[in-house]
Amino acid sequence: MPADNSRKVVYVGLIVNVLIAVGKYVAAIVSGSSSMLAEAFHSTADSGNELLLLVGMKRSQRPADTLHPYGHGKALYFYSLLVAVYIFGVGGVLAIYEGIERLRHPKLPDHLVWNCIVLLIATCLELYSWRVSYRELLARKDPDESLWDEIVDSKDPTVFIVFLEDSAGIVGALLALTGITLGHVLHNPYPDPIASIAIGILLGAVAFILGRETGALLIGERTNRSTMKKVQEVINADKDVEKVGNLLTMQLGPNQVLLNVEIQFRRNLNLEQLEATIDRIEKRIREVEPTIQRIFIEAESFTRREPPSKAA
Repeated sequence: MPADNSRKVVYVGLIVNVLIAVGKYVAAIVSGSSSMLAEAFHSTADSGNELLLLVGMKRSQRPADTLHPYGHGKALYFYSLLVAVYIFGVGGVLAIYEGIERLRHPKLPDHLVWNCIVLLIATCLELYSWRVSYRELLARKDPDESLWDEIVDSKDPTVFIVFLEDSAGIVGALLALTGITLGHVLHNPYPDPIASIAIGILLGAVAFILGRETGALLIGERTNRSTMKKVQEVINADKDVEKVGNLLTMQLGPNQVLLNVEIQFRRNLNLEQLEATIDRIEKRIREVEPTIQRIFIEAESFTRREPPSKAA
């Protein structure tokens, strides 16, 4: 279900952004508005982003093989990182460049009404896509989490990428609308290119946030705190466990987690009992948290560990 919902969010975002991009390009050509052209670049970048996410989702679902024994889940994180680069490179840089060029060669945009209609329609479409991604984020977050906590802790970048894109799209459309309207009201050609530069800066900020979050997932971020808490409770509840040591996790994909945990078991367990206990714990962990697909349990005696040498 999470994968199906993620795909739905991405498809909605793709369809909306393609429609918006076409309308903005037509309006930019007719009116000569710099901020409208910046918004067209913005929507083009967002459309490309959704395509990259769909490719990443498909490649991440390939089964494990000898070369990739833990599967291909991180392929989605790689393509999500490309999205951040694409937003900045195509959307942000072009928008800023267009704004600077128009400041050097100022021109008052034509067809105020046409620009306003296109931007208002674009805002309504962005709001629809934003609502779809927003509802999915709300469905995934814990009751005690804020929406920002869910974005930071989320292990499925597809939903929060579309959400942030749509949020930037709404703000960008309002910036363009403000720049074009002020230019006509004041009979001044400069608010329009200034709005274009502001849109580029906005896209750069979104790209930075996405790059930071997806980059952390790509290099091996741990799973979320609620999952680790469930695992800790399951292990501590077992009658044959005396103490839990290091509990290490790595997110291998949106629904794939690797777990490595050190456990001190009761001393009087024989080999058969120890094996049965480990099997029982692994089974219970998978029941409580199905995303944990790889489990490595190390039987440790913490009291017998030698302290690290000074040379080390």
